[in-house]
Amino acid sequence: MSEKLQKTAITPAGHTTPPAKFSHGVKKGNILQVAGQVGFGPAVPGQAPAPVGPTLREQSLQTLRNVQAVLEEGGASWEDVMMIRIYLTDTAHFAEFNALYDEFFADLKEAPSARTTIYVGLPAGLLVEIDALAVLG
Repeated sequence: MSEKLQKTAITPAGHTTPPAKFSHGVKKGNILQVAGQVGFGPAVPGQAPAPVGPTLREQSLQTLRNVQAVLEEGGASWEDVMMIRIYLTDTAHFAEFNALYDEFFADLKEAPSARTTIYVGLPAGLLVEIDALAVLG
């Protein structure tokens, strides 16, 4: 009989508290699922979370850093990511997002992950959300 793998919540220091009962990331065995992250800066006690800025670039780069923080807290890196889902609020942002995405991942050594882009509604002021699935070595 095999031993049941434990599911572990992953929350990097400085991340804001989720608005409902979910984890920023969950690791089970060699799988790490990063929940949808947005462009919030580090948590400030007594203040509501807010986007780091109004532009797609500011929010996207912070969102990617937030995903990376969950990956690292879970023992993974971008090299371990198999799938990334991008949620944009405006179809007009697609080309700009692709340019900054390529810039962010310019130094990636292995094959890039698979990616899906979806257009959605997000809470006021948010332009992008990103989640990721990593498989650890």
